[in-house]
Amino acid sequence: MTLQEGGAGVRHVSFNAGNRGGWQLSEMRAVTGPGLAPFARLEAFAAEAAPGAVWSLSGVSSHKRYTTRGEAAMMDARPAPLGRAGARAAALIPIRKSPAWWSLAQDDRRAIFQESSGHISIGMDYVPRVARFLIHCRDGGGPFDFLTWFEYDPADTPAFDAMLARLRATEEWLYVDREVDLRLVRAEA
Repeated sequence: MTLQEGGAGVRHVSFNAGNRGGWQLSEMRAVTGPGLAPFARLEAFAAEAAPGAVWSLSGVSSHKRYTTRGEAAMMDARPAPLGRAGARAAALIPIRKSPAWWSLAQDDRRAIFQESSGHISIGMDYVPRVARFLIHCRDGGGPFDFLTWFEYDPADTPAFDAMLARLRATEEWLYVDREVDLRLVRAEA
């Protein structure tokens, strides 16, 4: 799979929780707010919601938001593609930000996102060990604003956890009112 954010346009994707899919749940934790119903396996990047799924979360891939030209160039220069052979661990982290966040002007959100919190800088410290893909879902009426998918080698789990700890300690995370951390492993055939 070579699915990459900001590629050839908008793509609708779903994550379907149930008894099928290429990823097996290893751990699920409600970080802030309510969690999600438990499940055995996850179908990632499906074209549509699956009938009979325990739950489905959907959104669209899109262009890079909140990034300057220089930041986008830096990110493009250090790709971390999904689907790498060694990336047998994954995390799906759905996030919803508070109404206070969305009431801020775009430039104020940008200032908190990068200038104050260093979101892009923190993430880049872990590339290419951790690959990530962002799905936007705020305008779709679902329970989350963003679905963030990460893939990494299981040996890089401590680095991934360190990245999350750094992000969660920023000013930006004061505006997160719901976050669920789902850890997955690539399912055996």
